[in-house]
Amino acid sequence: MLQKEQALRRILREMGSCIVAFSGGVDSSYLALIAHQELGPEALAVTAESPSYPSHQRNIAVDLVARYGFHHEFIVSDEMSDANYVENPTNRCYFCKHELYTKLLNMAEKSGFRYVVDGNNLDDTGDYRPGRQAGRELEIRSPLIEVGLNKAEIRELSRLQGLPTWDQPASACLSSRIPYGFSVTIEKLRMIDQGEEIMRALGFRQTRVRHHGDVARIEIAREEMPKALSVEMFERLSREFKSIGFRFVAIDVDGYRTGALNEVLTQINASPR
Repeated sequence: MLQKEQALRRILREMGSCIVAFSGGVDSSYLALIAHQELGPEALAVTAESPSYPSHQRNIAVDLVARYGFHHEFIVSDEMSDANYVENPTNRCYFCKHELYTKLLNMAEKSGFRYVVDGNNLDDTGDYRPGRQAGRELEIRSPLIEVGLNKAEIRELSRLQGLPTWDQPASACLSSRIPYGFSVTIEKLRMIDQGEEIMRALGFRQTRVRHHGDVARIEIAREEMPKALSVEMFERLSREFKSIGFRFVAIDVDGYRTGALNEVLTQINASPR
């Protein structure tokens, strides 16, 4: 594992300069830190702001920039202007990443950075990730994949570096909480973001709020679920979620899991034709 980190450092030094697509998640935070350590001002962490970016994640990114002194900039991404993205097809992430990576490449060209890198890790190669297709088409590099680092290794290396994100729950854009085929709107994203902020304020650490029209379907990690199963909590959740625009609140008995809305893709692919 430490040998992989040394290989990562070597790759970054060979790059000479790069822009890091930095969200404040586990993987991009680790990559941004190592790039900062190796390249200093020749590594620029760039965070894309849009309605689909969780406010909690933005706060984490800002805190890391202040803590470590990353060279950092915000840009505004415009995926909501793309009808292909808003219609929410199964390859929605492709359109988002293509728009973002194109902006980062233009930024790199204007500012003299040689590469744009992202935080994809080895585990991402085995999951449904249409955004990676956009990265390949635009020749975005994924150094964590290049050195063979998986999520568990990145968490451990982050812990050794003292990164507070080392045990942070996985995160994804807010649009991933809307079922495929149902349009992405700023209002839906607002409701999801506020709903997840409510869950954090109530002390839930690993949770998702899925938007199903009038219904908020809440996923909670199994180990945290007992805390949700009381009449008092039901009343609190009902009151809080109705105040942000939902009519009904449901707790998913299957609990929290990443890529829950991709389950429908598995079912479709497994069905007889």
